[in-house]
Amino acid sequence: MRSGEVVWILFLLCILASHTGLAMEDGKGLSSSTSYNYKVALANAILFFEGQRSGKLPSSQRVKWRGDSALSDGKPANVNLVGGYYDAGDNVKFAWPMAFTVTLLSWAAVEYKQEISRANELVYLQNAISWGTDFLLRASTSPTTLYTQVGDGNADHQCWERPEDMDTPRTLYKITSASPGTEAAAEAAAALSAASIVFKGINSRYSARLLKKSESLFEFADKYRRSYKDSCPFYCSFSGYQDELLWAAAWLYQATGDNKYLNYVLSNQGWSQGVSEFSWDNKYAGAQILLAKDFHGGKKDLAKFKSDAESFVCALMPGSSSVQIKTTPGGLLYTRDAANLQYVTSSSMLLFIYSKTLKSTNIGQVQCGSVHFSDSQIKAFAKSQVDYILGNNPMKMSYMVGFGSKYPLQLHHRGASIPAIREHPAKVSCGGGYSSYYSSNKPNPNTHVGAIVGGPDSNDHFNDERSDYSHSEPTTYLNAAFVGAVAALLDASKDKSLQILLHNNKTTHLFDSM
Repeated sequence: MRSGEVVWILFLLCILASHTGLAMEDGKGLSSSTSYNYKVALANAILFFEGQRSGKLPSSQRVKWRGDSALSDGKPANVNLVGGYYDAGDNVKFAWPMAFTVTLLSWAAVEYKQEISRANELVYLQNAISWGTDFLLRASTSPTTLYTQVGDGNADHQCWERPEDMDTPRTLYKITSASPGTEAAAEAAAALSAASIVFKGINSRYSARLLKKSESLFEFADKYRRSYKDSCPFYCSFSGYQDELLWAAAWLYQATGDNKYLNYVLSNQGWSQGVSEFSWDNKYAGAQILLAKDFHGGKKDLAKFKSDAESFVCALMPGSSSVQIKTTPGGLLYTRDAANLQYVTSSSMLLFIYSKTLKSTNIGQVQCGSVHFSDSQIKAFAKSQVDYILGNNPMKMSYMVGFGSKYPLQLHHRGASIPAIREHPAKVSCGGGYSSYYSSNKPNPNTHVGAIVGGPDSNDHFNDERSDYSHSEPTTYLNAAFVGAVAALLDASKDKSLQILLHNNKTTHLFDSM
């Protein structure tokens, strides 16, 4: 038995040991079951987006501590930029990460449509997607204009106010042919094309509108190439724009079947590179996993993307000879300290999707140097990451607010940390919010159900402190990736490959090819 295989077996044995008698049912209490209630976790993760809404809230709004906000966004430029999502615990709308959020939610809705539908969450997910796509449609006011940000990030971060009565500047930022930002335009194209697939069988006119706008945005992004800078220092492009162009073209190919988009990724496959993260900035792995599915479906010219997709898998799997991302003592992937769970959820989503792709082929495994990993092993590792987030960790707490008996109480989130405007109608000022609520050591008055925080440090330790934004702040794209990850586990009880881990006689079978 090779050393990498020993590491992998030891890792799984640790996960098995930690699971024994420690899983939650319905997000409450403890059970001898080895699985959490993933349906509840999915429902919570989707509900979170209603707490992030900007604009006029509908009568169907379920998060009652929120109210209407930012109803004049865009007015200084005579455009309607009302709606969309606040990206995190602040009151700014950033179109680039918002679009990535929409792309991830749409991918989940496409990849796990039946499972999410059986969980009675598909309509809620579609509503979460359309709340974002409606804004992106409004933000693209011409073939060469996209509004990319609403709100002055620096001014906003100097205040601690509810979105319902904030008075910070709603400054507008946009990209044009004279001042391009390829990453933002290309991600918006990816989001709208992915969403067009979601709505194709529901509202054909809306789907066609999304696709038409997507193609226009892609042309804008590709024709006027320049890296996006406007949202720095909050969202700066470190990976360049080639990843977004490949990502957008890949989604346009999925949505249209038009070979011009397939030819685009093929003619630019030299851009693709081996990576170890998938994030709002770096989309290479997402494009690779998406196109690898087409490779396995018969498009053998996409071999470069399949190879790079498997390089990504090998960079994450414990025991791999080319592993790049280490795990904490408790087994959590650890990419970097700031908001690390965003990389955990996005990586897990991709691992689940690729394990599903592998299972549908006769290959069923990935070769990482001298070690190989089956689709069942890849899925088992991704499941361990979801379970860690939901409570199977050294802190014995859930990192999803409202799930389980122990979860973060001091979420770094303006709206959640200040009493709801219906209960406290008096205005909370910029400085008053800091002195009365931000600095308070009391739990937030509003439970932002479903919000997943940035997570623990490299030693699995978490300080539940509102001021620790790197670990206590939620983001839309973190939750969106979790939706795509946890949806893969909705039928976990029926998945025989995962049940292998629960029986000694079958555990041996898992490694019999090693």
